[in-house]
Amino acid sequence: MLTVTDLSVAYGPIKAVTGISFEIPRGAIVTLIGGNGAGKTTTLQTISGLVRPAAGRILFDGEDITRLAPHQIVARGLCHVPEGRLVFSNLTVAENLDLGAYLQNDRAANARTLDTVLTLFPRLKERLAQSAGTLSGGEQQMLAIGRALMGRPRFLMLDEPSLGIAPRLITTIFEQIVAINREQGLTILLVEQNAHLALEISTHAYVLETGQIAMSGPSAQLREDPRLKTAYLGG
Repeated sequence: MLTVTDLSVAYGPIKAVTGISFEIPRGAIVTLIGGNGAGKTTTLQTISGLVRPAAGRILFDGEDITRLAPHQIVARGLCHVPEGRLVFSNLTVAENLDLGAYLQNDRAANARTLDTVLTLFPRLKERLAQSAGTLSGGEQQMLAIGRALMGRPRFLMLDEPSLGIAPRLITTIFEQIVAINREQGLTILLVEQNAHLALEISTHAYVLETGQIAMSGPSAQLREDPRLKTAYLGG
């Protein structure tokens, strides 16, 4: 569904990503793992059009989206939940969710999607009139994912969904990520520093180190790789 070929990204003289290539099959959960500064967030931002690549090509459903603007990429069904959630803190939960459906004109379909989101995340239903800035970190993450789902995407990118969240809510959020994939058929590209969690729910993984892919393979296989265990799994 997504093919990235020889992608390179630089911030001035600093090379953030250097010639990486990978594929995301339709219906899969694929994870990018790696340490801070490995290029994970830059990769997602480039796919979603927020950062321009220095070289390389990005195909989504066979269409070259490398030079498209972010709103054009969203309109094609690819949505990005950024690191840090970035909810509109001065707006209510309901208003944040409405903004997620900005490009969708079918009001009946929007209402059905909202019902689906509130079923996935019942905490949001309890807080529809509450300002998003007053939510806990975990609740804001639920809102950020729900806002993306309101755009009815076919492909969802999640950047560090466990970051800054209480452990009891991390389990809930990751259970719902799996449910979104299985029940809605949504293809998911997950960036996550918690390698244990990422490898547990994904089917395939790529390990980024200093802007390059150092390892890749089925997640179950990489969980047993001694190099990855030493570097990322504490063993």
